[in-house]
Amino acid sequence: MVGRLVLGGAPLGQPGDVGPRLRSAMATADVLAVEDTRRLHRLAADLEVQLSGKVVTFHESVERSRLPGLLTALAEGRTVLLLTDAGMPSVSDPGYTLVRAAIDAGVAVTSVPGPSAVTTALAVSGLPVDRFCFEGFLPRKGGERRSRLAGLADERRTMVFFESPHRLADALTDAAAAFGPDRPAAVCRELTKTHEEVRRGALSELAAWAADGVRGEITVVVGGAPVAPVSLSPSELAAEVAAEEAAGATRKDAIRAVVVRTGLPRRTVYDAVVAAKGGEQAASGGS
Repeated sequence: MVGRLVLGGAPLGQPGDVGPRLRSAMATADVLAVEDTRRLHRLAADLEVQLSGKVVTFHESVERSRLPGLLTALAEGRTVLLLTDAGMPSVSDPGYTLVRAAIDAGVAVTSVPGPSAVTTALAVSGLPVDRFCFEGFLPRKGGERRSRLAGLADERRTMVFFESPHRLADALTDAAAAFGPDRPAAVCRELTKTHEEVRRGALSELAAWAADGVRGEITVVVGGAPVAPVSLSPSELAAEVAAEEAAGATRKDAIRAVVVRTGLPRRTVYDAVVAAKGGEQAASGGS
């Protein structure tokens, strides 16, 4: 009988964010693999949950060495609950190696979803969230960090980073150099906790603010690269729309596609199409 691996979403700071399913999972799991045993027992006390399973540490330095024992427990039919300090396991936290190994062993992997610093920061940032990418922690070394940021300079999706408080000012300064000082961003500190703070502004402004020192858990959200307008004549714009229509798009969708591709205002593209149609009608009438 094969067991089950459960990924538990731990609260970012407020125990009250935990729902009844995670309480039940904590109370009934045969094995609890946790990043920090002290945090687990503190959370259990706050939730008034009595732990009955075996508790083992599962953090970066022991992740690989813990796999055999946890896989044996799963093979014996036990339920293993994986909890990291905050948010979902595997998202810039331990977990991926165990998830992959469990899947390869034919073990069912499920989750009790909970808070995520990534989506929470996105939601409160005030930046576009219809498309985004998560870049995790930037490199510690300045040269490597600047190289990573330079590679993201043309990324149009909103970007989310984790950063340590003592590297935040340098990271924001490097981001301002790579993306431009006026690129909008938000620094989210201590999300959901008593001293939660969200600073919104241009990268250069946030870098100056962070230079005085920042404490706590940090998530940085940066707006994507703006679309550089393409210089096309009205007749060329009309031809672009006509090509989209010829491919099967409706007039409305064709105009939208050209707007997205060129970065020009919708009115500019629409007027070009109207002008082209008027010219066609005039030429037809003249013949």
